[in-house]
Amino acid sequence: MDEDMKMILLFGGMFLVYAVYRQVHTAEFHEAGKEMSVFIGAANTIILLTSSLTMALAISEIEKGRKVRSVLLQAATVLLGAGFLANKYFEWSDHIRHHIYPGSPVLAERGYGDVLFFGLYFFMTGLHALHVIIGIIVIAVIMTFIYAGRITPVRNSVLENGALYWHLVDMVRIFLFPLFYLIT
Repeated sequence: MDEDMKMILLFGGMFLVYAVYRQVHTAEFHEAGKEMSVFIGAANTIILLTSSLTMALAISEIEKGRKVRSVLLQAATVLLGAGFLANKYFEWSDHIRHHIYPGSPVLAERGYGDVLFFGLYFFMTGLHALHVIIGIIVIAVIMTFIYAGRITPVRNSVLENGALYWHLVDMVRIFLFPLFYLIT
């Protein structure tokens, strides 16, 4: 089973767990969702969607033989991914500063539904952030392959596969955003 399929199954299972707990603890999930910053969530979603565009354009540029432009677009993707991670860091820091994190006494006092919501939030967004980090590393390696001549306009399947992975990471974000930020 390839890595993309494993990621789909993992996040698919997590989305199912979220749906079940949300059905059982609807009011608590609603209240917990009010703690989320829709602005930061939307900004991060836009950042990752833009990064998917830059990856798609990088493929187009390598196919046209424009190695430097392809690498620059991949570098933009890496920078956008880093920006996403920076925003996620500040978002998590804000929750931690307010003692809203799994295992905190403040969160435990709020009730089981809140504990579930934020447990799922931290686990799923943390797992997603890990996949963003992996994607950044993969893209950085691909950039070195282009400079080494291992990826060419004719032999670019490694770049295409890296882009598919990145698009899958973005697709997961498209599901995470409404679940944690909009459906309250």
